[in-house]
Amino acid sequence: MGKDKAKVRDKKLEDSRSNTREWIKDIGIAVIIAVLFLQFFMPTIVREHSMENTLHQNDYVFVSRRYYTWFKKDIQRGDIIVFRSDLTTAAGSEKLLVKRIIALPGDTVRIEDDKVYVNGEPADDSYTKDGCTGGSMAEVTVPQGHVFVLGDNRQNSTDSRSPIVGFIDINDIKGKVVFRLLPFNRMGLFD
Repeated sequence: MGKDKAKVRDKKLEDSRSNTREWIKDIGIAVIIAVLFLQFFMPTIVREHSMENTLHQNDYVFVSRRYYTWFKKDIQRGDIIVFRSDLTTAAGSEKLLVKRIIALPGDTVRIEDDKVYVNGEPADDSYTKDGCTGGSMAEVTVPQGHVFVLGDNRQNSTDSRSPIVGFIDINDIKGKVVFRLLPFNRMGLFD
């Protein structure tokens, strides 16, 4: 009888060790997957209202860190990007902004009669919150290596119109917004 109890106890101990090894293996695989995922994507929560109605405050999005290099894609007008700015958060850390690219290096941009003009042609403002861009701005030429960005909520956006933000150095772009996870009813890919 004692030998049977010892065998049962040994079997339970071996099963417990086997389960522990499986858990450690599963956790290790999950950590490796997470590290690899974070090499290519940056999860981001939208903190401001400047991209409404496209993105809303507290939307949880994924930014592709390697979109332009990995997929060999060129930066394009209309891309929604996250970039480093000279602004700081209330805690004093670097503030990342999310905006839409309106003009590329060498393009001219002006705002006149509530309308944005790129290279002399009216830009598509159909996605903006109010359908227009208030105010005016004299024509500027986007320097090489930079882009001009605007928020979709043009009445409530600190963007390239402001000297605080100005033209965005392409090297300061963290990535392109490619997917919205939350809220679930608005989940989906961005092109």
